[in-house]
Amino acid sequence: MTEFAQQLHCLGLDVRQGVPLSEMTRFQMGGAAEILAETSEEALFVKAVRAVRAIGVPWLALGGGTNLIASGEGFRGVILRYRGARIEMGERYVHVESGAELQSLVDFTIAQGLAGLHTMTRIPGWVGGAIYGNAGAYGHSIGTCIEGVRFFDGRVLRGLDRQGCEFAYRDSIFKRNKDWIILSAVLALPPGDGEAMRRRAEEIRSLRDAKYPPTMRCAGSIFKNLLVAGLPKDLMLSLPPGVVVEGKLPAGWLLEQVGAKGMRRGGIQVAAYHANTVYNDGGGTPAELCGLIAELKELVRERFGILLEEEVQYVGF
Repeated sequence: MTEFAQQLHCLGLDVRQGVPLSEMTRFQMGGAAEILAETSEEALFVKAVRAVRAIGVPWLALGGGTNLIASGEGFRGVILRYRGARIEMGERYVHVESGAELQSLVDFTIAQGLAGLHTMTRIPGWVGGAIYGNAGAYGHSIGTCIEGVRFFDGRVLRGLDRQGCEFAYRDSIFKRNKDWIILSAVLALPPGDGEAMRRRAEEIRSLRDAKYPPTMRCAGSIFKNLLVAGLPKDLMLSLPPGVVVEGKLPAGWLLEQVGAKGMRRGGIQVAAYHANTVYNDGGGTPAELCGLIAELKELVRERFGILLEEEVQYVGF
């Protein structure tokens, strides 16, 4: 164990070296992380962040890894993982730590008869990542349910209310301040019909399992949908009826128009049934994935004059 890995171990963290990023990302690709340090104790995690910042080594806070493309070269530095996963019902609010599985939180709120998260059934990943990217589905986003977020900004522990988090479509203030690490959140959820929510959640589970089977090596949609407010008028006038949904133009529709369905680069393929689903068929590499993403973006840019933006984040490039 290297000297710095030993220091983190002595702090009380679970430390491993040379852990493949393919084990921590949904695409199941990527080289090794030099050091992986994990803990479910907030105080220890904060100490670890302070330690890596003090010594100046490259570091990254990683959650469930569902929306990451990891480099084949791996990550030369320290990956820190906060695994605190408690979910508790307070007098008025739900308290959740960022290392909890999002599905666990969804199931908890349905069991408590609380509405707002049930449509997020089967979205993979951890709560921290869901808040970071303001995850959502079927007209609901987690940001609308947030009462407050507790995070570490690298120097001190801080809190922000919903407004301070600056939630927008697949965006938040945390996405623009990548050194800020979400530790926990408080959610305010209205009461709902528990049986109706369970039925709806099961319907969504079936739809998502058909579209993104649990064994599929993918990150769900690879590109963000586009807010129609920022699109060219001539494009809007050319759209067939029913394409725009909830004020957004699906990126999948644009990709379908340029023949993306079924495209392949090595072991990376666009699904034949959905043009915004890109997956690793088992032998893909990060280079092939990045190459196919770049090709898809260029095809849409040439045809429509629009630059698609990825939902996924990149690590180690």
